[in-house]
Amino acid sequence: MMSQEQNDLITRVGAGTGAGELMRRYWQPAALVAELEGERPIVPVRLLGQNFVIFRDEAGRVGMLDRDCPHRGADLAFGRLENGGLRCAFHGWLFAADGRCLETPAEPVTSKLCQNIRQRAYPVVEKNGILFAWLGEGEPSAFPELDCFLAPDAYTFAFKGLIECNWLQALEVGIDPAHASFLHRFFEDEEVSQSYGKQFRGASAGTTIPMTQILREYDRPVINVERTEYGLRIIALRELDGERTHVRVTNQVFPHAFVIPMSSEMTITQWHVPVDDETCYWYAIFTSYAKPVDKAKMTAQRLELYELPKYVSRKNKANDYGFDPHEQKHETYTGMGTDINVHDQWAVESMGRIQDRTREHLGQSDKAIIQYRRVLREQIEKVRGGGGEPLMYLDAKSARAIQGPGTMDGIGPSTGWETYWMEVDVARRRGAPWMAPAPSAQEGDDKIVQLVAAE
Repeated sequence: MMSQEQNDLITRVGAGTGAGELMRRYWQPAALVAELEGERPIVPVRLLGQNFVIFRDEAGRVGMLDRDCPHRGADLAFGRLENGGLRCAFHGWLFAADGRCLETPAEPVTSKLCQNIRQRAYPVVEKNGILFAWLGEGEPSAFPELDCFLAPDAYTFAFKGLIECNWLQALEVGIDPAHASFLHRFFEDEEVSQSYGKQFRGASAGTTIPMTQILREYDRPVINVERTEYGLRIIALRELDGERTHVRVTNQVFPHAFVIPMSSEMTITQWHVPVDDETCYWYAIFTSYAKPVDKAKMTAQRLELYELPKYVSRKNKANDYGFDPHEQKHETYTGMGTDINVHDQWAVESMGRIQDRTREHLGQSDKAIIQYRRVLREQIEKVRGGGGEPLMYLDAKSARAIQGPGTMDGIGPSTGWETYWMEVDVARRRGAPWMAPAPSAQEGDDKIVQLVAAE
């Protein structure tokens, strides 16, 4: 358990808070590129407790400005796109994507007021379907060379969803390998050939065994957590017998992302981005290593659950997440349907808007969560104490060194699984048509300690 003060430190993200100042040292997903499509490419954004507006001007430039007009505070998200910028609907003041005031039309012709006005603007970068914004001071960090950023657009798909709780509890469900055996348990397995675009419904790498069967039948994983240059590597081992072990390798990419295998051909890189202290969005880039992503199918699958324009789940607290007691008894562990996003949303929202961690009791299966919180507190204190830049604040050279990271879900030998998972990951990445960089399996051999899953 932790104190209320400690809980506040790692959850609150407003300006001036410990976690808030840390988060402002990183690029933050602010909107999907798809949200700027259509005849009016203007999107209101709330991020880290602040209000902004993102727009694409007539020349194709993307700008992100503070949302309150500097004249008298009217909402710029209701503005007009014209004359090379965003015009406030109150008095017609016009702002460029870089925040310059271009016109103050209600003022006298001779007025020079416009020259002295500038709305704060924030750098915005497009990365495979997501618009990332920089809210901090000084030079922005460089982007790491993660596979989701290196892959061509055709091999990626981006989406998001709203969760009505604090960002930290939403993130922690993604670095918890044990919960999948329960929260996402299905009593019957689907045909794996129909699993495209669905997490946990395909087969483990190199086998025809559905992931759902393994998770259901082997629910006491041995969990290893390793600190890395990007955050944490999390390895969950489920020993099937003396010869075979199911190996699932996932990653926490600091500060609030994780990278997990979706299938033998696809990974998910997902960020849990604070809207404010009590709400967050998950943003995900699905990355394919084998063939271009069927974006139409992936979009249709997700629109069955999420409603636009705010990407709100149709199954939510108001309708008990679609809970069906008959289904819970006969079909799924939760009784909340087959979409695991609903399962996760129920789990984290049921904790309350901000989980009261003074009442929790962690166990061996919570190793990754314990380690992550330790890293988070360390980095908050580093920023607050002026001890230099935090983990994953990168210059151009160090950004090139952060690649991958490797993920895997497959069945390998109980002795030698350490080499097995790396070989599977390297082979997949080297076989990608877009030639994702991958380290040699031999590069890490000097660090490998041969263990069986039970050890």
